Amino acid sequence: MTRAAEARARRKFRVERWVGHYLANPIVLALNRIGVNTTLATELQTIGRKTGKPRRVPVAARFDDTGAWVISQHGTRSGWAANITANPRVRIRQRDQWRDGIATFEPDDDVTARARTFASHPALAGLAAATFRALQSAPVSVRIAFTDHAS
Repeated sequence: MTRAAEARARRKFRVERWVGHYLANPIVLALNRIGVNTTLATELQTIGRKTGKPRRVPVAARFDDTGAWVISQHGTRSGWAANITANPRVRIRQRDQWRDGIATFEPDDDVTARARTFASHPALAGLAAATFRALQSAPVSVRIAFTDHAS
C-alpha cells in the first residue's frame, strides 16, 4: 500500500470511528434498550481490553446454526476487534436471545463475498457489498462460534 493510500485509510478510519462512536452506535443501542430492534444490526458484547468491563457495539451479523459472521470494517483497529484480540469470548444478540461464543479472525475469508451474504434478499447482495466497501479501511471477517445451546 502506498503512503497516500495508507493516509487515506487512516483518515477514513478516524471519520468512521467518530460517526460510529458518537452518532450511529448510540442511536442503535438506545433504540434496542427501549425495544425497537432493527434487522440491520444486532449487538455484540466484548470485554474491554483495558477496563475488563462489558462493552456493547452494534454490528451487522449473518447467523447460521453454529454461529455468526461479522465483518470488522477496520480490522483490529476497531475497538471491538481489539477487545476480541485480547479476549475472544463474546456474546451476541440473536433476535431476543443472547448467545455466548468464541470469536476468531478469518483473514483468508473473502470479505466481499461474505458481505454479499448479509443482504436480506439476493437482489440486494451487490448493495450490501458496496455499503461494506464504502465504510471499510482494512476489513476482516470474524467468525463467532456458539459455545452455548439455543433454547
